[in-house]
Amino acid sequence: MIQSIDDIVRQARQGSVSAIIQVLNEKLVDSGIRTRAMLDDGMLQLLCEAETADQLEQTYLVKQVKQLLEGMSPRNISRVNINSRLVREQQLLWLDEIKRDPESQLLWSQEVRLRQPSWLKRWQDDRRIAQAELAIAMPQERPEKKKSPAHHFWRGLIVGGTSLGLLALLVGWAMSDWLGISLPLLGEREGDRPSSVAEEPVEEPTPSPTPDPFVRAVRIAEQAAVEGREASTRAAWLSLASRWQEAADLMAQVASDDPRHSTAQGRVPVYRQNSSVALDQAEALREATEP
Repeated sequence: MIQSIDDIVRQARQGSVSAIIQVLNEKLVDSGIRTRAMLDDGMLQLLCEAETADQLEQTYLVKQVKQLLEGMSPRNISRVNINSRLVREQQLLWLDEIKRDPESQLLWSQEVRLRQPSWLKRWQDDRRIAQAELAIAMPQERPEKKKSPAHHFWRGLIVGGTSLGLLALLVGWAMSDWLGISLPLLGEREGDRPSSVAEEPVEEPTPSPTPDPFVRAVRIAEQAAVEGREASTRAAWLSLASRWQEAADLMAQVASDDPRHSTAQGRVPVYRQNSSVALDQAEALREATEP
């Protein structure tokens, strides 16, 4: 199932790098710019690629990317290093290549700081998104059928009788309390009443285990592999690129003392390569549909 743009934006606001990439690629596709990104020591390293240097004009592109990121307001991301270069063959370790030799790899690089929204605005935005999702999930109420006058009469009679009965019961309890008389509860016999009521211990809820990044990555990769067989639109390929990137990011989070660490490290470049292939497919479809 292809994710909706609202769901992708929500994930980007939560700090998902793959969702951030997908939103940026969607917004910059008309400019012929493709992005890739990775988190590096708390900073978002963003790579912008295009066919010509004119498409990567520094002042305009930095301003545009900064506005898009501040509109998403990703959590825990305030520093972004924007790198630009001409399109070249896919590099799985592009960040390492840039750090090793930035002069020959990049046209330019600029670090920016994102303006963080106030806690009140972030709370309002999160609340608005949650309400919108709840409105979509809630089924529409069926219109009530018109009630006949007889129905309203009997309903009023039943409600009135119930109210009088409750009032009489409350008055009886109040009088018994004032006179010091203990009345049995409804449905209770006199001999069944215990002298004291023991409180049952309340079980503490068991904290949910931390999600396993390896398992999550495998599930996302399996789903992406299935959806890749049926992808035929640019939006579908962009979504697949986001899923493969997310799977790669999760594999990279597997701890070094985990027995599956070596397996996870081997799958990181594979998943990133699949993400790049999906981006290439989306770009090819865009070029094919342009006049």
